[in-house]
Amino acid sequence: MKKFLLTTLGAAALALLSHGKAEAQTYQQVWADEFTNGISSSWVFETGGGGWGNNEKQYYQRANATVANGILQITAKKENVGGMPYTSSRMKTQGLKEFKYGKIEARMKLPLGQGLWPAFWMLGSNINTVSWPACGEIDVMEHINAENKVYGTVHWDSNGHAEYGGNIITTPQDYHVYSIEWTASAIKWFVDGTKYHEINITNGTGSTEEFQRPFFLLLNLAVAGNWPGQTVDESKLPATMYVDYVRVYQLTSTTTPPPTTSSVTIQAEAYSSMNGVQTETTTDTGGGQNVAYIDAGDWMAYSNVNFPTSGAYNIEYRVASPSGGTLSSDLNAGSIQLGNTTIPATGGWQNWTTVSKTVNVNAGTYNFGVFAQTGGWNINWIRITKATSTALTATQASSAVGADGTASSRAAGLQIYPNPVENGSLRIQTDANLMGSQYKIVDGVGRTVSSGQLQAESIDVSALKKGVYQLTLTTADNQNFTQRFIK
Repeated sequence: MKKFLLTTLGAAALALLSHGKAEAQTYQQVWADEFTNGISSSWVFETGGGGWGNNEKQYYQRANATVANGILQITAKKENVGGMPYTSSRMKTQGLKEFKYGKIEARMKLPLGQGLWPAFWMLGSNINTVSWPACGEIDVMEHINAENKVYGTVHWDSNGHAEYGGNIITTPQDYHVYSIEWTASAIKWFVDGTKYHEINITNGTGSTEEFQRPFFLLLNLAVAGNWPGQTVDESKLPATMYVDYVRVYQLTSTTTPPPTTSSVTIQAEAYSSMNGVQTETTTDTGGGQNVAYIDAGDWMAYSNVNFPTSGAYNIEYRVASPSGGTLSSDLNAGSIQLGNTTIPATGGWQNWTTVSKTVNVNAGTYNFGVFAQTGGWNINWIRITKATSTALTATQASSAVGADGTASSRAAGLQIYPNPVENGSLRIQTDANLMGSQYKIVDGVGRTVSSGQLQAESIDVSALKKGVYQLTLTTADNQNFTQRFIK
C-alpha cells in the first residue's frame, strides 16, 4: 500500500515478465473468508488518521466496513472524524492468520474516482520488530483514481526502500479475481488467471530475504495520498470497494527432490500458515524464536514435509508450559491424524523439555500440522526421525495411520472416517461413554457451522462447503475430544 517515487536501479534484473495463463499446479485451500455470515474473527480493524505514511486524508474506522448479501463492502465517505475530512476502513489478519507462500486471491469490484486508492495487500509479520520496509510488502492489487489498469508491486529493504511492480489493463469497475502465486523462488501476479508480472526471489536475490517469511493480509480503501494525489472528486463519494471473498491456498506437492537424511528439524516459527499464534525470542539452546502462549484451537502448518520411506517415525516436540497441555499432529490439513501428545508442566514458559511420539506414516510428501487440543504451552521446534524399527508398542499404535489414510485417535476414544468425507456423511466411532455428547463443527475461520447431540454413528455434513473443519465432542463432565476433517 505504501507508495514512494523512489525505485531501485537494476530492479529489472529481478523480474521475469511474461503474459499468459497460470501454470497448472496442485493447490489445497487452507483458509478463506467468504463473508457469508458477516466479517469473520480472522480480521482486526485499524483506527485513526494521520496520513498512514502516505499523506492520506481518511480516518479509518470499523463502521465503514459492512457485509450485505455475502459481499464485504468498504465504503469511503465525506465526513469529518478525528480531524480528517473523509472516513473509510482498513482491516488486517495480523496475529490471527499469517501465511508463508501460497496462492492468495480475492474477487473484487473497485470504485473509480480521482483520489480513491483501494488495495488488497500483505505485510511481513515481523513489522512490529523491524518496521517497514524491512518487513517486506506484497501488493496483490492496487488501483488509483479512474485508471483502467491495476498494479502488482513488492517493497523491501535493499540499503533503503526498494520497489518493483507491474500493471495490466482491465476493467476495475467489474468483478475480477486478483491473485498472486508466491513460492520460495518467485512471486507471480494474475488477473482472472492471466499472469502479468513476476519477480525472482530465489535465495534472496537482490536482498529480497523479506519474502521468505510469513505475511498477513490487508484490505483497505484510502482517500488521496502521495500516489493518487491530493485532489478528491467528492461527487464520487460515498465510494465502495466490494469483496466477494478472500482465499488462501498452498501447494500440496513440490518438485524439489526429497531429502535423503533420516531426520529433519522444523523450527516452530517457520510455519507456512497458522491460526491464532504469536512468536517471541526464546531462551532455549540455540536462541532464535519460539511460538508462544498457544491457546486451545490454535494451529501451525508446515508445507512439503517429506517422509522418504514407509514405516515408523519418532516425532519430537520441544515444548515449555507452566501447567501442561495437549497437542496433536496431522498430515494434509487433518486428513491423516497422528494422534495426541501430552505436554508436561515444566515450571515456566521458557523451561524447555522434549516430548515425543512414534507413529507409522506411508512414504510421501505432506503438509504437516500441529494443533492445540488444549492451550497453555510454547513450542520451539519439531524433529521428525526415521525410527530404527517399524514395530510400535500397543500405546504407540493408537496413533498409527492406516494404509487407507483413515484418521485415528483411539487413545482419545474418537475416530472419524472417511477423511476426506465422502457422500456427505462423517462416520463416528467412539467409546460408549461419548454417545450422547454435544458436538460442534467449526469451519476454517472459526464459525460454528453445525451443532447438536451425537445420537448416531454419523453426522450429516452434506450441507457444508468444501474446506477444512474441526469436530469437537463435549461430554457431560465437560471433557472435549477434537478431530479435524476435510469436506
